[in-house]
Amino acid sequence: MFNRDLTEALEQIGRGKKVDTKVLAEALESALTSASKKILGSHRDIKVVIDEETDTINCFYYKSIVEAVTDKDYEVTKEEAAQLDPKFASRDIGDVVEIPVPIQDFGRIAAQIVKQVITKKVRDIERDAIFTEFESRVGEVLNGIVLRKENRNLIVDLGDAEGIIPVKEQVFRENFQTGEKIKVLIKEVNRANRNQQILLSRLDPRFIKKLFEMEIPEIGEGKVEIKSIARDPGFRIKIAVFSSDRNIDSVGACVGIKGGRIQPVVRELRGEKIDVIEWSNDMENLIANSMKPAKVIKIAVDEENRYAKVIVPDDHLPLAIGKKGQSAKLTAKITGWRIDVKGETESAQVGEDAEGQVFTADSDEGLEGAAQAGAEFAGEGAEEPEGKELMGIPGIDEKTVTNLVENGFKSLEDIGTANVGELTRIKGITRPIAEKLLEAARRAEAESGEGRDD
Repeated sequence: MFNRDLTEALEQIGRGKKVDTKVLAEALESALTSASKKILGSHRDIKVVIDEETDTINCFYYKSIVEAVTDKDYEVTKEEAAQLDPKFASRDIGDVVEIPVPIQDFGRIAAQIVKQVITKKVRDIERDAIFTEFESRVGEVLNGIVLRKENRNLIVDLGDAEGIIPVKEQVFRENFQTGEKIKVLIKEVNRANRNQQILLSRLDPRFIKKLFEMEIPEIGEGKVEIKSIARDPGFRIKIAVFSSDRNIDSVGACVGIKGGRIQPVVRELRGEKIDVIEWSNDMENLIANSMKPAKVIKIAVDEENRYAKVIVPDDHLPLAIGKKGQSAKLTAKITGWRIDVKGETESAQVGEDAEGQVFTADSDEGLEGAAQAGAEFAGEGAEEPEGKELMGIPGIDEKTVTNLVENGFKSLEDIGTANVGELTRIKGITRPIAEKLLEAARRAEAESGEGRDD
């Protein structure tokens, strides 16, 4: 029967644990085998078998029947075998017999060994179950609590497990403190190596879509559909929505009275601006909706080349383009077309066919995975490499620019939102370099003037 010490150890470990009995039995067999070898010697060929029907543990090792014993650990004479068990009397020379070992002889030492092995096995089973559950929840948004920062990565308590938000999955303008509540999207569960990780994100395109599904009932119920999302992380989002139900105002359902419905999303995104527009299969209407509140005089579309020329009043040109071209670029992302924007006077002077300021979508990391998000993230056509604007600053080399871009500082406008402390936390950025970057950003903002602000 089960040794009492072993039974108590198993009851103590298994109490409250939802572990499959077969798995636990296999772990127990493995643990007892390990304990047996430590007590009887690791050189022995030992086997432990649990009979679940009778609740008995059978421990034995193998010996060969020989005429004369030369190695007592592996050999036994026929007479000695018969003394151990009468049924061995019928065995012949060369046969292998199972020599039983009383499990009671193991005592408390074996119980301790079994407890250690079983504890580890139960812990492994529970961890695997947790990771399996999170694998089934990839793409969901969960609530968590920031535990700590490790090398600029955020470690988040998800309740049953910890997740990590790598730097590349964070919005650089967001700054979370230890103990702060946070919403995160489960991006991936990495089980490729022993250091299993739950990778989280606030930059993945699905994050925005899921936030709207959680906060806007009509979207969660499928009455309003998100057709396309374009985002400049930390600054602005354009989201195109549509409803096939004529009784539902898709934009109004998302915004709510005095912005009441969309405010929880804005707060979660730390004040990021959100433009909700009406989706249209007619490209002219979609572009005009996306450029609001700028007024559009005329739009000429080239469907074959996915190219549109937009003419706006001169005083609406800065609004249509936006600061650093932000509004026009987001329009390009949300439509997937190249957008050429001109003022009314310029169009009259050079002709409508002359090319003005052409905007395309960025090849932004934050927009990858659009297909999984279920949204049509747009933007084709060449775009200047990220950080190219920073390369022109004296004393700033390519490696420094790469470090800046990886931390979300892709332009002088981005630099202008930071301070010396934030910049010097980036690898390779000293205080003099940070001050030089901030001075360049201030100069660029002064030169651009207020007329470009949206």
